[in-house]
Amino acid sequence: MKHIKKTVLIVDDEPSLSSALIDVFIQADYNVLLAKDGEQGLVFAKKNHPDIILLDIIMPVMDGVTMLKKLRKDAWGKQAKVIMLTNLSSPDEEAMALSNNVEDYIIKSDWKIQDVVGLVNKKIGE
Repeated sequence: MKHIKKTVLIVDDEPSLSSALIDVFIQADYNVLLAKDGEQGLVFAKKNHPDIILLDIIMPVMDGVTMLKKLRKDAWGKQAKVIMLTNLSSPDEEAMALSNNVEDYIIKSDWKIQDVVGLVNKKIGE
């Protein structure tokens, strides 16, 4: 049986982090989609149904919180696995994210890129 690659959607407007995440997920044998803001991320998520979404909060056009709330209104999006990946370490933001059924809430500065891949593998059962 042929191995089916899992797909991760990265929704982040920070080019250096995005490219580092893309590299590490490609090395881990994932298909990678990248959206630069929540509006584009929402379109990509609904169209491609990725196995997991890494979602930044502060972005232009549409922020991650708004994207998450809109995603949860979609039939497929209700069950989509989402990890918030942000620089905000605010208890209010974290509580809001967790109340919208996210898998995890990661403060970027607390994590190494490689650890994010390990967490994703754990969340989607690799």
